[in-house]
Amino acid sequence: MSSIRYAIWSAAAGALIPVMGVVNARLGKTLDEPLHAPVVLFGVGFLGCLLTAIVLTGALPSLSKLGAARPIDFAGGLIVAFYVISVTCLAPSFGIANMVLYAMVAQIVCSSFINHFGLFESLVQPINGLRLFGIILLLIGLLITQIAQARAT
Repeated sequence: MSSIRYAIWSAAAGALIPVMGVVNARLGKTLDEPLHAPVVLFGVGFLGCLLTAIVLTGALPSLSKLGAARPIDFAGGLIVAFYVISVTCLAPSFGIANMVLYAMVAQIVCSSFINHFGLFESLVQPINGLRLFGIILLLIGLLITQIAQARAT
């Protein structure tokens, strides 16, 4: 798959994050309990992942291979649960733009360090001066948006 396809796929996934946050927060309000919305989300998400795996691979994960995985390799499920619970609870009071902005900046900073040091056996991509400048610009952008919001209220 070409880099442009990866970029479009990544952008689409990223664009849907605020939509997920808003609709899940709304679902929590409809259910009269924000913490029930992630339960429903993961049920629907599980079915979507199950069907996708079956349709695209014709199989489900091998239990023997799952048994060989390291415990840390299962942390992604807890991490995504923490994110979904956080966005569901924070979006109504903190705002979806603030939630996504802080999350995005933290993701870029954290992922840059992960790639710089090759943590978790990731692709090594050293932080050079230009990349560091981009990260600093992101942090400045975050600060500017918060100053602008404070002045507007």
